[in-house]
Amino acid sequence: MITEALGYERNGEGSGERLDRHWAELLQELRLVQTGTQILFAFLLGIAFQTRFHLTDSFTHVVYACTLVASALAVALFLAPVPLHRKLYQRGLRDRLITITDALARAGLTLLVVSVCGGMLIALDVVLRRSLAIAVVAGVLIWFGTFWLVLPAYVGSRRRAGS
Repeated sequence: MITEALGYERNGEGSGERLDRHWAELLQELRLVQTGTQILFAFLLGIAFQTRFHLTDSFTHVVYACTLVASALAVALFLAPVPLHRKLYQRGLRDRLITITDALARAGLTLLVVSVCGGMLIALDVVLRRSLAIAVVAGVLIWFGTFWLVLPAYVGSRRRAGS
């Protein structure tokens, strides 16, 4: 059951080894996204203190607020495995910890896309017509969807077809 939930199995790999490997892989992935998300959040925090920001309209303020909240929630989700691990350490719950951390990472990635697109919309709204800025951000959202959802689904289906 755990093999099916967590992905592929290596030859001769025991259940404990597999759990340790999956945990290490998840942590490495989280390290990649945590720093960038925290930097994005810090930059977003600074926007509200810029003089020019106060001259923008309510659309920009709403987009900013939603983007800032999405970014903060993404940071929380990407960091959540740390206190979770601290609380559950050495309780024999590694399989649950991996499953929960996977869900946290997926939710964090979703909020990260929202944050990136919101940040882009705020910036592009300054230099482009609003309708064009929205169209560009929609294109970026499709780009993310293509590489984060469509490509993995395609590769996974090709692997299953070839097996």
